[in-house]
Amino acid sequence: MVSYKELGLVNTVEMFKKAVAGGYAIPAFNFNNMEQMQAIIQACAETKSPVILQVSSGARKYANQTILRYMAEGAVQYAKELGWEHPQICLHLDHGDTFELCKSCVDMGFSSVMIDASSLPFEENIKLTKQVVEYAHKYDVTVEAELGVLAGVEDEVSAEESHYTKPEEVIEFATRSGCDSLAISIGTSHGAYKFKPEQCKVDPATGRLVPPPLAFDVLHEIEKKLPGFPIVLHGSSSVPQEEVDTINKYGGALKAAVGIPEEQLREAAKSAVCKINIDSDSRLAMTAAIRKVFAEKPAEFDPRKYLGPARDSMKKLYMHKIINVLGSAGKAE
Repeated sequence: MVSYKELGLVNTVEMFKKAVAGGYAIPAFNFNNMEQMQAIIQACAETKSPVILQVSSGARKYANQTILRYMAEGAVQYAKELGWEHPQICLHLDHGDTFELCKSCVDMGFSSVMIDASSLPFEENIKLTKQVVEYAHKYDVTVEAELGVLAGVEDEVSAEESHYTKPEEVIEFATRSGCDSLAISIGTSHGAYKFKPEQCKVDPATGRLVPPPLAFDVLHEIEKKLPGFPIVLHGSSSVPQEEVDTINKYGGALKAAVGIPEEQLREAAKSAVCKINIDSDSRLAMTAAIRKVFAEKPAEFDPRKYLGPARDSMKKLYMHKIINVLGSAGKAE
């Protein structure tokens, strides 16, 4: 058993309390490798933003849970080395789907876990979430749950259609399950292909697809039912078109990739939404930078020469999200 406190990590209790009161959102950035982790910590250390390092089930299999645990511990020390005296870093399991997986992460030093039982019937969702909560809370680990279903694909999480969270269910769910935060469905979606072309309008000036707006009416109803309760948005990458264009320019084939407009995320961050998940955007930034190097320097084979620019590109993206979208800069001085 490894306590996250021994690793210098924090859970989400104070993070979320301050974010809800302050009208901003904590960045929850997924990572799979060293370059992503370095870029996240560099951006957060420079901006003094609290951060949630997210590990999906797929990332855990890819990188190995033991290595990830030491990477998180290293992230704390790296942040201090960069001059961030009191880093506020949470290590979070994203979309855990079983009690056993959540327990394993708690035991390995994660400071927060998500149990995603949203595909199950309401009563079964409550039952499994409560089981995880009862175990995690013994070790002061916070628990995120999900009510409603997001469409799209992210690692092993896949759904054809979204189902908005029903505001009339949230009080009972939060009370009976004991969860610390609640991921809701209001129109965000996993992956880089968040919407089908027929769901979108075409901007006549640019020819680009414009996605349907988020269901802020549902969000505001949930806020009324659970005042001050931490709300989470998954599937909130904006799919920057300049990154998509770069990928396609250098041999990629990302067609009709469209994300959540940043102005809508800015609006959400000022509400009870205190955690916004971003994964696909960093994947796009990384891939665009690597493709550019490969195209312009086809003889290059030193990984540092293409992963270095990829890291720089991701850092730039993270800093933009922190400063211009989420409003979390300077909140962890």
